[in-house]
Amino acid sequence: MLTTFSDAEIRRQAGNAQVRDMRDARYPGVYFRFHQNRDRGSWHLVVGNKWEKIAGFPELPTKGLISALPKIRERLAIDPKASAAAGTLQTVGQLLDWFMTRQSTERSLSAKRRATNTSIITCHLKPRLSDLLVDEVDRSALDKLVMWPMQAQMSLSYVRLMWGVLVVAFRQAEKLRLIAKNPIAGFKFTDFTKARILPKPSRLRAVQLEEVIGQLAEDFEQHPQDCMLALMMLCHGTRAGETRQARWAHLTLGEQGEWFIPAENTKTRCEHRLPLTHQVCALLGRYRAWQSAKGYKGAYMFPARNRGPISDSQACAVFTRLGKGEWTSHDLRKVARTGWTDLGVDFLIGEMLVNHTLTRNVQTYIHTSAELLKREALNKWHEWLDGKGFNLIHRSTMTRNENSQNDAEASNSAASSQIKNP
Repeated sequence: MLTTFSDAEIRRQAGNAQVRDMRDARYPGVYFRFHQNRDRGSWHLVVGNKWEKIAGFPELPTKGLISALPKIRERLAIDPKASAAAGTLQTVGQLLDWFMTRQSTERSLSAKRRATNTSIITCHLKPRLSDLLVDEVDRSALDKLVMWPMQAQMSLSYVRLMWGVLVVAFRQAEKLRLIAKNPIAGFKFTDFTKARILPKPSRLRAVQLEEVIGQLAEDFEQHPQDCMLALMMLCHGTRAGETRQARWAHLTLGEQGEWFIPAENTKTRCEHRLPLTHQVCALLGRYRAWQSAKGYKGAYMFPARNRGPISDSQACAVFTRLGKGEWTSHDLRKVARTGWTDLGVDFLIGEMLVNHTLTRNVQTYIHTSAELLKREALNKWHEWLDGKGFNLIHRSTMTRNENSQNDAEASNSAASSQIKNP
């Protein structure tokens, strides 16, 4: 079909199943061919009888194709065996648009990470780099247009996050031959600044927990869902996203209770298992009874009013109300991790509890006793929290001696199992 190339025309013809190929008299040898999914297609350059794929659509829009054509023809004139695909993205803006479209459907990324990357590209990278030619990208241009202006306005950790998005975008474009070469290959963040990115200090310390827990105890009757979200994070050091998506089916109560967090809910994309102490089991029982009294019998621990669990923004709003600007959800995770260290919990066990990524060798080495050590660590932590008023919330009647006896029985059982099954 002879027509005039434009994104609008392609979308218009997508509804006409009789049209397979489109061409424009202004660009001899260039064809657009629809895929079976007619929302998508491919640009081709036909030389003789040979069809050379240039790029896919909508990754490469019409405007990008037209701007890339002169260099593609020039390269093929010099070397007829060269690829027509290389170098189709001429400007950094085109590259970022392509990368943003690609990563928006990448299932290996969490929805939060995709949203963060999209925000970085649309709010910061494109306004500064959109018109810069890929061939003109160098350290000086990046420093002048992006790195130095951004470090003056934003935290260095955020600038480092932005740099990571830019690096991945260029690297992926080169692998798919959408750019002839990666102009930032070998560049490092430290090329632009030698300042160290220091860990963000926690705004919540152990000495403040008695007051925080006391406030949660007072608010529990009126706002049990909000307080329960905070308590589950404080007790286990979990992330807000992992916690808010918890389902009742993920929880097993009892002496060997466990909280299973599926891989799709974790930042590391690895499933996570946390022992449930008798205190937490009692707390969950109280909370579940409240939900039942309200008539809720759904799947989620923290249900939204419409359907599914509360959203990330709703969880943030919860901690804005609870923390009153003095602490955040992440501060609960930090104070738990610090508390475990102060109680003498092994470093690797602490890292496992917060679900940090460990090397495969380390995971294999400590697997045999890790679950028991994790349970012992959380027992210590929750007993310590009891001394700060946690017992007034969960209202467990089990004594410390009974809990210690159960731990000892579990230890003996685990040891016996290991002997029988070496």
